[in-house]
Amino acid sequence: MLKRQVRIAGIDDAPFSKKDKKVLCIATIFRGGDWLDGLLSFYVKRDGCDATNQLIRAINGSRHKEQLQFIMLDGICLGGFNVVDIAQVYEKTGLGVIAYMRKKPKMKKFLSALSKINPEAISYVKRAGGIKSLAVGKRRIYFQFAGCTENDVKELLRLSCTHGDIPEPLRVAHIIARGIVLGESKGKA
Repeated sequence: MLKRQVRIAGIDDAPFSKKDKKVLCIATIFRGGDWLDGLLSFYVKRDGCDATNQLIRAINGSRHKEQLQFIMLDGICLGGFNVVDIAQVYEKTGLGVIAYMRKKPKMKKFLSALSKINPEAISYVKRAGGIKSLAVGKRRIYFQFAGCTENDVKELLRLSCTHGDIPEPLRVAHIIARGIVLGESKGKA
């Protein structure tokens, strides 16, 4: 059973355009779904192949690292098609990793597009395992994970989805990233 105040790094990328070479990523450090303790930022190449290493560097270099137990991503990609190898992130940080998705991805379409942009990253998607689901309220949410159990993920999602079906660490990371890049957030994730 997870403690209510479990420490989570919730990571989302900021809005970007096709002209942008780099994309800002924000990591909120949360206690469960209730309390923001810190903030990290780092950049990844748009449609690049550095998201895994940049994420590992940001987490392992953070003063919050010792308290963290999980990393939660808004999807398996940052900065377009820059796929995160969640298994490698787990191996290099020792933290459970969850790739959260609001909608079930159309894998054939995603893998077809990925094969044109970053074919090596297809192996990262496969290493992440099958997509699982969980009912939260009236909706289903989807996830992949590494370094933890499916039951841990479900419990963590229930703890952190305090204002709907989006985990609070991801919701706040999204709002902050959008506000920094666009000058104002819409207040929704």
